Amino acid sequence: MLNLDRTVRLAINTAAMDWEASPAHGVYRKKLEREGVESGLTTSVVKYDENTAFAPHPHPHGEEIFVLDGVFEDEHGQYPKGSYFRNPPGSSHAPKSPQGCELFVKLNQFQQGDTAQVHIETAKQPWRPGLVDGLSVMPLHSFTTEHTALVRWQPGTHFQPHVHPGGEEIFVLDGVFEDEFGQYPKGTWLRSPPYSKHNPFSEQGCIIFVKTGYMG
Repeated sequence: MLNLDRTVRLAINTAAMDWEASPAHGVYRKKLEREGVESGLTTSVVKYDENTAFAPHPHPHGEEIFVLDGVFEDEHGQYPKGSYFRNPPGSSHAPKSPQGCELFVKLNQFQQGDTAQVHIETAKQPWRPGLVDGLSVMPLHSFTTEHTALVRWQPGTHFQPHVHPGGEEIFVLDGVFEDEFGQYPKGTWLRSPPYSKHNPFSEQGCIIFVKTGYMG
């Protein structure tokens, strides 16, 4: 078991972590949350070398992926950098990457009743104005209290202090995200517990992947 206590605030710079081999040749990962050796709740950064394939497998409790770099593929399509997709509980696929890729992956974390199949190429989607000047938002998925989005911060943007009753998770995709607790460069994974609060900003500008409202 790894980092499963969601009452603990975490900030992990994945760029400083070493890659670990997976059961599939040419596929590597950086483990962030893990319930079992090869099962259960999992959050990871995953790398596929060129011309790498993973054995066909099911996802009985769902899979959520954001493509960080390269092109990910399976029998259902191709997913270039910036793609966000959700394979619902009971789905299966045979993933591969002829070009190589890096992914942010969450397994077995769908809420009960969330069966939506989602595929969004964020590079082709519009940004919506955020709640303060300099902030833009791209909604990706919502179900009951859970909300997932990209948020873009122009340099010098400051947000108001706020609380996340259902917790918050962030992966920094570009630039440097900040709050009163520190600075978080590209590749940083943040997890803040339910009812945590902070005062976020970005002096340099950044783009972050954000999930809120999914922790009990």
